[in-house]
Amino acid sequence: MADVNRGKRPLSPHLQVYRLPLAAVTSIMNRITGVGMTLAAVLIVWWFAAGAFDADYFAWVDGLLTSWLGLLVLTLSLWALWYHTLNSIRHLIWDTGRMMEVEIVEKSSWVVIGASVVMTLLTLIVI
Repeated sequence: MADVNRGKRPLSPHLQVYRLPLAAVTSIMNRITGVGMTLAAVLIVWWFAAGAFDADYFAWVDGLLTSWLGLLVLTLSLWALWYHTLNSIRHLIWDTGRMMEVEIVEKSSWVVIGASVVMTLLTLIVI
């Protein structure tokens, strides 16, 4: 039998109307940064392979990676590395059953975000 009230039932909330908690956003970003670091690793291996292949080809690849766009991509990759590392440490702490209270999870999410930015800037200053 057909459901005659089907059009009158409320729809489930979706991403357009539901704001994800910060812990969910940081968890999703952890996965995205993992994929992003893989792509950055491909760029770095390409740079090394170009150096081993030919001087002209290396100059072209090096020019691409040292352009403003290449430096932006590499800087974002550096941030992804720090973010992924710090967030993974947080997940390891959670695996022990510690820091699982909602308030602490919220604070540690902000700590991971802030610390990843600070560590990226410190790394860029040192380099």
